[in-house]
Amino acid sequence: MMLNNGCLCCTVRGDLVRMISDLVAKKKGKFDHIVIETTGLANPAPIIQTFYAEENIFNEVKLDGVVTLVDAKHAGFHLDEVKPKGVVNEAVEQIAYADRIIINKTDLVGEPDLASLVQRIRKMNSLAHLKRTEYGKVNLDYVLGIGGFDLERIENSINDEGAKEDHDHSHDHEHEHHDHGHEHHDHDHHHDHKHEHHDHHSHDHTHDPGVSSVSIVCEGSLDLEKANMWLGNLLLDRSDDIYRMKGLLSVEGMNERFVFQGVHDIFQGSPERLWGADEPRINKIVFIGKNLDAKELEKGFKACLI
Repeated sequence: MMLNNGCLCCTVRGDLVRMISDLVAKKKGKFDHIVIETTGLANPAPIIQTFYAEENIFNEVKLDGVVTLVDAKHAGFHLDEVKPKGVVNEAVEQIAYADRIIINKTDLVGEPDLASLVQRIRKMNSLAHLKRTEYGKVNLDYVLGIGGFDLERIENSINDEGAKEDHDHSHDHEHEHHDHGHEHHDHDHHHDHKHEHHDHHSHDHTHDPGVSSVSIVCEGSLDLEKANMWLGNLLLDRSDDIYRMKGLLSVEGMNERFVFQGVHDIFQGSPERLWGADEPRINKIVFIGKNLDAKELEKGFKACLI
């Protein structure tokens, strides 16, 4: 199905809701996944938020993940592109929101340039799993069943932060954005893939427009009231700048570990499994966003510890 009335992240969100509702009403039980492919200029956030803000969508399908396809040869051109004041670079956004990043056309660049690009991507998004490919060859199970928004997978996601890369080779020559939806009990996938690129080599981080990952890891238990106030005020003041966040927390008086994930001001959290008798109560939060002050975030979080 194709939506031609405008930008998927803006004018046709209503059409997207109606399309998914229609698919569920007419085809429920006849499909496992819905894949939504957007243009290279799409901001993933409004599409992600659609799956949480629209009750009829939230009850029927589950957002599974965002996949971004990066053109290794031309990525630097788009990442370095200067935008008007207040406008965030679309290529940077698509990397920042991703759960899976496929670096394609690796056969067209040398190892030093590729390593520099990987380092640059990691600085922007330390949570995503990376795969290097040629001609876009990836297994379907790499882009389906991701569980990028599943609370039960938060621990694996944050524990593997910064260490997830598959060096398989495949080829693909274009950046695009895809969203995947699955029937409830399956998953909804969001794939971001498309940066049309012109010739350019990867550069260092100096041109990246303030988008980065910040990790906070510390042992101890949190005062629930203080933590709620700190996180609430943070999202109230900085929700536009916080693209994604995931965390595993130790809360004073709670025997279970508390896990959460969020996109801008959308927050989901719940108690998870019990802490082990001898298990260190280590908190870990990862923020991905714009103009993040790591020291300020860590100071605010640690002020909530008992």
